[in-house]
Amino acid sequence: MDQLLATITASLAGGFARVAGPAVSRPLLGPITGGDLLIVALYLALALGLHAAAAFILGRKHSASIDRGLASWQRRAYQALGRPLFIMIWVYGAYLAMTPVLLRLGPSPGIASLRRAMDVAASVGAFVALTWLLLRATRVLEEHLAAWAAARPGTSDDLLVPLMGVAARVLVVVAAIMIGLPMLGLPAEYASALSKLTSIVLIVSVAVLLFRGVNIAQTVVLRHFDIGAADNLRARQVYTQVQVIGRVIDVSIGVCAVAAVLMLFQEVRHVGTSLLASAGIVGVITGLAAQKTLSNVIAGFQIALAQPIRQDDVLVVEGEWGRVEEITLTYVVVHLWDERRLILPLSYFIEKPFQNWTRTSAAITGSVFLWVDYAFPIDAARAALQQIVESSPLWDRRFWNLQVSDVTERALQLRVLATSGDSSKSWDLRCEIREKFMGFIRDHHPECLPTLRADVTSSSVTR
Repeated sequence: MDQLLATITASLAGGFARVAGPAVSRPLLGPITGGDLLIVALYLALALGLHAAAAFILGRKHSASIDRGLASWQRRAYQALGRPLFIMIWVYGAYLAMTPVLLRLGPSPGIASLRRAMDVAASVGAFVALTWLLLRATRVLEEHLAAWAAARPGTSDDLLVPLMGVAARVLVVVAAIMIGLPMLGLPAEYASALSKLTSIVLIVSVAVLLFRGVNIAQTVVLRHFDIGAADNLRARQVYTQVQVIGRVIDVSIGVCAVAAVLMLFQEVRHVGTSLLASAGIVGVITGLAAQKTLSNVIAGFQIALAQPIRQDDVLVVEGEWGRVEEITLTYVVVHLWDERRLILPLSYFIEKPFQNWTRTSAAITGSVFLWVDYAFPIDAARAALQQIVESSPLWDRRFWNLQVSDVTERALQLRVLATSGDSSKSWDLRCEIREKFMGFIRDHHPECLPTLRADVTSSSVTR
């Protein structure tokens, strides 16, 4: 390559001498002649001309694509080509422009080192421009695939396209590192460090892709289930399974990635192996220390499969009423009715009893207890209760009744049952029934409110 450039430079210098005369061969800056400076200017002018020509052609292509109404990804393709191409033009333009000057300075050790540095800089510059072009091309490809996926309703292509775009960019970066590092010409003692660096980048890239793949798989599954629907039993089952299993997979990927990175370093691997081999008690202590954590992880698998609780289930636990807000790998967050959060370990729901009001259905039967006098007309009360319940939008039209549930020496106990779509509506319905039914008794049968009777006899009066 140097011989070819030297031949071209000599030919250009001879041409300038024939055109401008021997004056161009006179030294101006040390050994550098006017012909050398003219050649430098020629190379820079050539680079400028190529830049202008490329900008003109790409600009016209971009304008024509707009006029023809082409897709945005096609217009982006012309834009993506521009800057990397310009960088490549100026990298080689500067490299060529420096060649006559370095050839004129002679083959000294310093100039040879500078020449090698220029060769590396030119190669790396061109490689960086090419890598940048490929990265921008992946963006264009992703936009094209996204437009294609948008035209296919009812599919999951719109979720897979970002994963494909990330995978393409990761592949370009990894390939650039693996190919570009040797181009730097670093000393041999750095070869091992470069090899480890490349391996670490590859491991991290694969882990990132797996994380994104798991996330997209979760989204693909969950998008078919609406947890905000009124009848969301199946959605809560799937949400619980997907979230717990997804977190377990994420943790497994992270642990494997960290382990793979550590295995690259012989010192760390040797120390870890020595500790485990020479101190068996470490394993026992670790097992005892991690017993609770492992029991929670195992409980997480049991909850994901058997599902005694699910996302958004209504629970009564530790005497508190609330909804399951979050299920992690080690604990459950229950959102209580008064905005508090109750944090419980997963093992709690395997080992201790609790109430699940939405185990098979969100519908629930609520009860209201009232005390009235013996003289209270039950049939009239049923008619009034029917009007109260059936006019309420909180009642789900399934069932209601009124019964005398207990009798004491002083009053009757009435029990009202009414069904609702969920526990929140049931609470409001029970409060409404209690309020309106007591209002009915107060307005129409005030004498039937519980009273304290006393039997006054003549003998008691005489005494």
